[in-house]
Amino acid sequence: MSTSPRIILASSSKYRRELLARLGFVFESISPDIDETPLGGEGATALAARLAREKAQKIAVRTPDAIVIGSDQVASFETDIIGKPGSKPRAAAQLRRFSGQEVELLTAVCVIRTETTEAVGAVVPTTVRFRSLSDSEIDAYLEVDQPFDCAGSFKAEKFGIALFEWIRSDDPTALPGLPLITVVSALRSFGVKIA
Repeated sequence: MSTSPRIILASSSKYRRELLARLGFVFESISPDIDETPLGGEGATALAARLAREKAQKIAVRTPDAIVIGSDQVASFETDIIGKPGSKPRAAAQLRRFSGQEVELLTAVCVIRTETTEAVGAVVPTTVRFRSLSDSEIDAYLEVDQPFDCAGSFKAEKFGIALFEWIRSDDPTALPGLPLITVVSALRSFGVKIA
């Protein structure tokens, strides 16, 4: 890869760091530490897009001559925005609710070139259909993956893949948290050469 601007991932997520590392270039990771509370009447798609943009903007104002990548993911079921469970009982309740149902995950990314303030953003939807899950299957799964910091209470890149009947998405890296097809397109539009 040729010389490029400083690239910063506006995230403390180990999942996003692992995904971005796949592209093989050097980058920094800085936590943006923003309030992720939904605004009144804000839908899942708008929430994901706003949070990705705010994360990127918060780091961009502090880092001149850089490219900043912000991302966020929101799970949506029926009309509800589903957050990170934070505990095993809440994760079990989410998975019981999802059993035999479809859940949509909206993964947003915003890439800002601070030198020009140009921004490229997108929201990549992924739909997963859960198998019918027994309480014992849910309990066993939660013991293995402990997905308490994941929207929707699963890790598709690990054992969570066994929970699904199918997954539909235009970008398989959107589900674990950073849509790399969109990221590569944005970086190339800013002149970053990726082999």
